[in-house]
Amino acid sequence: MDFNVKDAVTRRYSVRTYDKRQPEAGLIKKIMDYAASLDNPFGPEIRVQLIEKETAANGEKLGTYGVIKGAKLYLGVTVSDKPHAMEAVGYEFEKIVLYAASLGLGTCWLGGTFNKSAFAEAMEIKEGELFPILSPIGYPAGKKSLTERLMRAGVKADTRLDWSEIFFDGDFSKPLAAKSTDYAYALEMLRLAPSAVNKQPWRVLVCDEGVHFYKKAMTGAEISSIDMQRIDLGIAMCHFDLAMTEQGSKGRFEFSSPKSVSAKGLEYIASYVRE
Repeated sequence: MDFNVKDAVTRRYSVRTYDKRQPEAGLIKKIMDYAASLDNPFGPEIRVQLIEKETAANGEKLGTYGVIKGAKLYLGVTVSDKPHAMEAVGYEFEKIVLYAASLGLGTCWLGGTFNKSAFAEAMEIKEGELFPILSPIGYPAGKKSLTERLMRAGVKADTRLDWSEIFFDGDFSKPLAAKSTDYAYALEMLRLAPSAVNKQPWRVLVCDEGVHFYKKAMTGAEISSIDMQRIDLGIAMCHFDLAMTEQGSKGRFEFSSPKSVSAKGLEYIASYVRE
């Protein structure tokens, strides 16, 4: 492992206010080298690019985006437009986010369609690629801005749903008790994962043959054609997989839903099966 999973998960938060001190070149190189070493179990190719220009070719400033303050460096993420593209983005880029957190740097997932923005010009998007995610990267400021504090309060950023609301034992009528499973650590790391406007759309079914991940459709997290909730599921599965690997467990993701399970209102995404 490149970092302690629990330490990185608990240290990470969405940083919207950045210190004037810029990350050292060596630190950024470590992150970009780490990004280049990654892959994902879903297939689509991810490309992560450092955007360090202050202006795009058309002269538009890139120093801030929305409520982001003080950031001068951004990571842009593109993905080949294939099935499971959004899950791949969530899974792979969250590894980079957690690695950055372990090095003391802050990030913030910004989701949307940037294809007509100055950021898209800086990214030089290739044909057949989607550009769904952007994140500033830098040292968190010592004090959050008022806007940032209000935003975090509005989405209850520091709260998470209880186990009984998101984890289930055998079928979706039976909540999973934390002490009843040896997946407890990995599921808790998943529970702490970030999601768009903190919707936490994941629902997880633990069965004898493996762990099945589902998406609960929710309003308020959709951005144009980009399914942010599928990105959220990728993030959640990243947390789970990292925690399982840290504990020495070997497993793989498969895409075959349990046919005997009633999952009304849920969309099957993937399953984790131990090897």
